[in-house]
This record gives sequence, structure tokens and C-alpha cells, in this order.
Amino acid sequence: MKDKVVIFEDYTLREALLEDASMIWQAIDTHRDYLVTWLPFVDRLKREGDEEAFLADVLAVPYEERNLVYVIEKGKEFCGLVGFVSTDWENCRTEIGYWLLPEYQGRGVMSRCVRYLCGWVVECRSMNRIQIRCAVKNFSSNAIPRRLGFHLEGTERDGELLASGEYTDINVYSLLKREVMND
Repeated sequence: MKDKVVIFEDYTLREALLEDASMIWQAIDTHRDYLVTWLPFVDRLKREGDEEAFLADVLAVPYEERNLVYVIEKGKEFCGLVGFVSTDWENCRTEIGYWLLPEYQGRGVMSRCVRYLCGWVVECRSMNRIQIRCAVKNFSSNAIPRRLGFHLEGTERDGELLASGEYTDINVYSLLKREVMND
């Protein structure tokens, strides 16, 4: 999806661009204490250039092979990011990762974004399996795959090292192409 897409009301999705680095960095830096609880990468982002380097790496991959990262906006306000990670092209599977600033949570924004991207990645990228991984105690993040009909496959014990230095168990959810097509 190369064009901006309206998800609902005035919330939109569009592919992240290098020019977005400053906006994304400022949002992360402003909400650092909140975001770092469940997003270990936040602790590694020390300056705007770190976000710029991340986006440059993503955008350096040819579009057809890229793990696309999308900006979620309400009008011109930045709300968060959602995108694909760890895509396995040979086995037609991918993972969706996401985060939303606290002031935009609880409105169904991320559920609608993830639902849209599930349909898109099955139709446009021929993926058969979509996975979402969430820290067991991150209840709001776990609510999204549950709400969208993903299947809880199990829990990775100590599956992720948090910025706090503690390991957390990770719930692994999946949705298959046939389940997306029947939705």
C-alpha cells in the first residue's frame, strides 16, 4: 500500500518516510517512560538520528520485499506506528508489530489498522500466516489479536528482554489466510 488510506473517521495509514523521523522521534521521546515499559527498542533510541537510521534501513529494501512500516495519523497528528516485521517470504508468513500513543488508545484505532493490514498482506503480498507477539501482561496489546479472531498458539517463556532488565513471557497469536478471507 503506497497511498494514504482512511481507516475510519479522520484516522489514516500511510507508509513511513525518511522525513517522518523527527516527528516519530519526538513522539517517542515525549512518551518514553510510557512506551519503554513494553517496547525494548525505545531505550536504544537516544537521538533523532537513531530513528532516521531505522527508517533509512527499512526504506533501503526494495518495496516488493520491504517490511512496510506505516504512520497512523489523525488529521495531521501523529498517533503511532504499525507494520510488518520478520517476514518470511519463502514460507509466506509475516508478523505485525504496533504501538500507539496513550492519548489515542481505547478508540479502536489499532484494531482497525491491524484488520486492514491483515487483508492487505493476504491480498497484495500473498501471505498465508500473520503473527502477533505480545507481552503476557500487556493487556491492551493482547486485546487486539483476540478482538480480531487471532488464535493464541502458546506462550514463549522469557521470550523478550525488557528495558527494565527483566524477561517477560510473550503470547503468540496467529491468523491464517483462509481465516482472513472468511472474515
